[in-house]
Amino acid sequence: MRQLHWFQNDLRLADNPALESAQCADSLLCIYLLPKPRAWCNLNGIGPQRDRFLRESLGELKAALQGMGQDLMVLEGSPELVLPNVVERYAIDRMTTSYAPGWYEAQAITFLEEKLPLSLEVFRGDTLFDAAQFPFELEQLPDTFSPFRRKVEELPITAPHAAPESLPPPPAAQFDAIPRGAASPHPGLPLPGGSAAGLRRLEQFLFHTHGVADYKQTRNDLDGLGGSSTLSPWLANGALSARTVAHSIFRYEREHIANESTYWLYFELLWREFFHWRAVIDGRSLFRHGGRPGRRLLTTFEPRRFARWCAGDTDFPLVNALMRQLVATGWMSNRGRQITASCLINELELDWRYGAAFFEQQLIDYDVASNYGNWQYIAGVGSDPRRGRHFNLEKQAAQYDPGGVFTTKWGGFRPTQPEHVVDGADWPITGHL
Repeated sequence: MRQLHWFQNDLRLADNPALESAQCADSLLCIYLLPKPRAWCNLNGIGPQRDRFLRESLGELKAALQGMGQDLMVLEGSPELVLPNVVERYAIDRMTTSYAPGWYEAQAITFLEEKLPLSLEVFRGDTLFDAAQFPFELEQLPDTFSPFRRKVEELPITAPHAAPESLPPPPAAQFDAIPRGAASPHPGLPLPGGSAAGLRRLEQFLFHTHGVADYKQTRNDLDGLGGSSTLSPWLANGALSARTVAHSIFRYEREHIANESTYWLYFELLWREFFHWRAVIDGRSLFRHGGRPGRRLLTTFEPRRFARWCAGDTDFPLVNALMRQLVATGWMSNRGRQITASCLINELELDWRYGAAFFEQQLIDYDVASNYGNWQYIAGVGSDPRRGRHFNLEKQAAQYDPGGVFTTKWGGFRPTQPEHVVDGADWPITGHL
């Protein structure tokens, strides 16, 4: 049997059920398809830091596979176009992949199941729980987080599986080197891609610095390594599995201390879990202006406002600093994401989906469910029972950057600009034609 494994958000060897299933194949072809942002938002490519982190993760995965006599083929293009050609060329009998939430991802799987003359098996390895464990039918998934958390937080989590000891050999094929991206890790947040780096950071945050022991007090720090676990980039592309992180938290609680802070890191894994399953249920409505409830939002699109927000050149210094941090490092704290999203939605009165698309382009920890789910939450068209969040930006600055140190560090104090710019091209045509 000739098998193909299509890596998606599972860039690891350990705790990868889809890859484990290849043990009985005669040959195994491992493939990854480089992503493209959603075309509707007119943003070109993915940001340099997201591209850099992804390529580093793929490079490490490729090296790990080569150490087992395997390799990784990295191609560009949509799965609907690329994979049928690969299946035909290498006479593939069976294809496996890991489930990735999202409407477009689901549509790609449906197309391939109908198009390909082979067995396509989709494994779930990116979540804490299987749907069968829930004390409710998946279609009855709670609309908001708190009832979901109360129903699932005591459920058992399967221990992560070790990496396979061996894999079938690859077919005769050309496996090119993965070119390095143009960006280097930013000194403000030097996070390298790959499972080894993710495991090091997990071990460091929990067992070396014991940062998890007071995480609830430090988690709103605006700079990355100051208080956040910063595990989200490796979780997002699957270099780390959620079950690995959860069981590391449980081990820390057994060996050291279990308190409100250690629970809070697990609590945030539950938020991630909630958004994953909501994305499964919500489908296309995850990208709709009015979200799942179909609310009517009074927004406009003024390109200059959006461009100033993206560039960190608004009239709000803390927002500017956070956006400049995002573009430079590919990362922003959870608190910062709420502040900047509230600014775009409430102060600038723009369509939340443009902000979500820009985050999709830039974030090294981008995943579709958490990104779009959180934006809907702030906009009041998703899972927020309060129907939206409007942050007082001055109060947020006073609370989280009282001395302006963060804002100064990231160049948030910008020259004042006029609200509107008018030139000759904006005047009505008059005179004789």
